[in-house]
Amino acid sequence: MAKKEKKKNLEFKNKKAWHDFTILEQFEAGIVLEGSEVKAVRDGRVNLKDTFIRIIKGEVFLFNMHISHLSTAHTTYRPDERRERKLLLHKNQIGKMFSKVTKDGMTIVALKLYFNARNMLKMQIAIAEGKKLHDKREDLKRKTMQRETQIALKNWK
Repeated sequence: MAKKEKKKNLEFKNKKAWHDFTILEQFEAGIVLEGSEVKAVRDGRVNLKDTFIRIIKGEVFLFNMHISHLSTAHTTYRPDERRERKLLLHKNQIGKMFSKVTKDGMTIVALKLYFNARNMLKMQIAIAEGKKLHDKREDLKRKTMQRETQIALKNWK
């Protein structure tokens, strides 16, 4: 019987967050999941594109993260795919984020979902500031210039 190949570096990134926001400070948070959601994440059935994070009564919640149902899971118990999920952080980290969000008008975004060295599912979140349209254009110009110089240096030899 052939063994299944294990996927290494299971990491799901929110590329739109890097495009739309300037990342200021990053945190690592645990995430509360139900049923077969961890198996679905291992199978790659995750979408972080439209996620957002809110602090409600001193607790941090992640909204709109889509984890599809696993076909091998039991049919009677299927949690909602887009339900809110609680993030696990230290109280001082939550206080720091709450003060930045309320006073400075910043936002909290989800950057990536991954398994750490001990096979625990973690989420990297960040305090971020929204970019203006001209900032996004400048970043795109800078990236294309870097890419062109790398290609030119590679072909120069």
